[in-house]
Amino acid sequence: MEYNSLKSLGVKNTADIEKYTLRSELTQDVLKIYHTKKKGELFNRSEKFKFPRSKRMVRSQSNPNEYKEMSEVSAVLTHVLAELDDITNHVHDEKTVKEQILSDLRHLEKVVQSKISEIEEKLDRI
Repeated sequence: MEYNSLKSLGVKNTADIEKYTLRSELTQDVLKIYHTKKKGELFNRSEKFKFPRSKRMVRSQSNPNEYKEMSEVSAVLTHVLAELDDITNHVHDEKTVKEQILSDLRHLEKVVQSKISEIEEKLDRI
């Protein structure tokens, strides 16, 4: 089967895709594709892609004169995810979703702690 969306990203060998993760950051979605580990490799090879979220104004349901800014997942990402689901037979059960949320939370903790350390270092230099 042709996976044109993945090929457009530069993913050459779709046969060795093992799994993928998706997380949302402030203004973008981050997709990480993991490939099966080959003999002699210590870690799985992975590729990371960032997709900016588009923004649009939508009318509020509670107040017709009020508009709210909404962000939307990239159409390209939607097509890529459909192809990845086809390849990996990705099933979202409750346990997997919980693990993903916890993983996202741990990642966020690391990012915040790193930023705090960076700011503290700048303060020490002043």
